[in-house]
Amino acid sequence: MTQTLTVLATAGLLAACGSESGDDAKSGSGSGGSKAPLTGVRWNVVSLTVDGKKHDAPSGAYVRLGGKGGTGGHFGCNGYGADVSVKGDTVDFTPGAHTEIACDALDFENRLARALDGRLKADRAGLDDGRLTLTTSKGDRIDLTSEPVEPPAPLQGTTWTVRSVGKGQAARPLPKQVAGKAELTFAKNGTVRGNLGCNDVNATAKPGDGAIAFGAPKTTRMMCQGAKGTTERALLKLFDGRTRYEVSDKGLTLTADDGTVVTATADKG
Repeated sequence: MTQTLTVLATAGLLAACGSESGDDAKSGSGSGGSKAPLTGVRWNVVSLTVDGKKHDAPSGAYVRLGGKGGTGGHFGCNGYGADVSVKGDTVDFTPGAHTEIACDALDFENRLARALDGRLKADRAGLDDGRLTLTTSKGDRIDLTSEPVEPPAPLQGTTWTVRSVGKGQAARPLPKQVAGKAELTFAKNGTVRGNLGCNDVNATAKPGDGAIAFGAPKTTRMMCQGAKGTTERALLKLFDGRTRYEVSDKGLTLTADDGTVVTATADKG
């Protein structure tokens, strides 16, 4: 019974209700031996696993199961209300009205709305460490934490170290000869510079609407053979065209028009 996203006339329409009964309501205890409560906590969404595929949550996604702070939450782009009932390890969750803001995270938001809609099993094993997992009747899993989730690094101004490159699901970690050497840094003036595993590179790079418009690359002229040459040729496919990108707390993913996928992580310095 998945709810349809509904435009709210005012923010006040996000109000909803929640209840917690039994021993949980008195002490927060339930099966698993933990006395930490499920309600009255802001549970930040870490990831959502649907049909065995894990999806990292966008920054700002969270769930409240009632108690102090109310019920409902935020999908990372849109806020929502909910009716929630918690009894022992069973959570009955019905998403209510939502805001309807267009954003790059809508696919994740729709998956999360479907996963939350219904009866969920709460795994309390990690509650004392601030971790909670909600599992649907289909086996899909929502992993949450009460700890603050570190926001993703900004695309621009971050040095991104390339970790893997390839076509779609066949993307593989960089060979040891170039591991840790290939990197890209996007500047706020609409340019990118870095290293392709062998040669240095620079080009224009203007992000917008989930894609980066790359200009023709300018590179140094070292001869690149073996793993270095293979990696460089693959990375050059990102340039001179539009490349889709996504930044999450796990890193940066670049997808070229020909299906080449490059993943990178932020250099923490």
